[in-house]
Amino acid sequence: MSPNGTPQTAPASPTRRRVLGTLAAATAAAPVLAACGAPGGDSPSKAAAPSALATAPSKPVTLNILDVAGNLALTQPIIDAFKAQHPEIVSKVTTSTGTAPELAPKVQAQQQAGNVQIQLVLSGTDGLSAGIQKGLWYDLKHYYTGFLPGLMANYQPAAASMAALAQDQAVELVWYPSGPLLEYDPAKVPSPPTTTDALLDWAKANPGKFQYAQPRNSGPGRTFLMGLPYLLGDSDPADPVNGWSKTWAYLTELNKYAANYPTKTSATMTNLAQGTVHMLASTTGWYINPRALGTVPKSMKVAKFDNLTWVSDAQFGIIPKGVSNDQLIAALRLIAFMLTPEQQAVTYDQGYFYPGPAVKGVSLSQAPASSRQAIASYGDPQFDGWIAGSPIKNSLPATAQVTAFDLWDKKIGSTK
Repeated sequence: MSPNGTPQTAPASPTRRRVLGTLAAATAAAPVLAACGAPGGDSPSKAAAPSALATAPSKPVTLNILDVAGNLALTQPIIDAFKAQHPEIVSKVTTSTGTAPELAPKVQAQQQAGNVQIQLVLSGTDGLSAGIQKGLWYDLKHYYTGFLPGLMANYQPAAASMAALAQDQAVELVWYPSGPLLEYDPAKVPSPPTTTDALLDWAKANPGKFQYAQPRNSGPGRTFLMGLPYLLGDSDPADPVNGWSKTWAYLTELNKYAANYPTKTSATMTNLAQGTVHMLASTTGWYINPRALGTVPKSMKVAKFDNLTWVSDAQFGIIPKGVSNDQLIAALRLIAFMLTPEQQAVTYDQGYFYPGPAVKGVSLSQAPASSRQAIASYGDPQFDGWIAGSPIKNSLPATAQVTAFDLWDKKIGSTK
């Protein structure tokens, strides 16, 4: 999330470096109505989505895609395939990367200037939440029938639950149960903690050797934050203000012994690889992928809490208000292509978002050979049993998630 690559093993592509530095639907949608004028309104950020769209743009368009989640690691090959197969829709696709905290201010500034230059955002729940709060994204529900038929019915049940968090202002592209898990160096941690009390005791005995990244910009960081209320038996895991008394007390105590909080997950992985820290908050994907890429030694191990409740995570395709009708059509067609089973199989990648596919019926056996090899070599055979054997809960909804980040910054992050 956040954490935060193509499914080749070497060399690492620029997208890969970004990752570590950081439904089934037809691609040709049925006609909705004829295209109407460009989105308008008294300001771009308040523009209503056009009520009618054609099935193809009037001419091929350029799509500028901003990734603030490391999602290109999973979807770059899909984007490339779409461009190659549909020159009548896109003439050019550009991609850039950024961080989740930068997303909302950047898009809002473009909208206020009447010059929206980003046609598609790839984001986790962090950037999505911030934009929902500010009203930056189009409501896409109008277009499900025409471009994404059967959208919700085609998701896996847990993925469908996460998709609802988008409030129809984004389309879920990939999903995974996430964590929280603990990744550790077995040479330094021969018996990893499996309870929150044991983790605190270990941190006390090994000051500065446990670490997690800032939740606002880290998938493992926010998964750890949102998972603690379940682990600690807090009164309301969905209410960080009134229901997390045990969590805030625990984090305050842990803060005394934890290492500092990097702004990116990748920094914690570097620290683990270099021996600066011996244990950190992780997820299924962040355990597999850096080891597959050689950024973290293969010898590192992973542990789960005895009473684990998974906090699932997802990444989304988001269309900012103010894009042209042709660009909106092209972005929707690309999203639909991403959700076909064949392309969803690509999202197994090298385990970055393990498993990855959000839609039903996409197995590892359908993934590229490089993905199957990486997961066989660097995954943990216990993962599938752990996933099946523990409850899975959604990440916090948008407003509560932003509130949790703000509270963490104030109560915990600002003290180091």
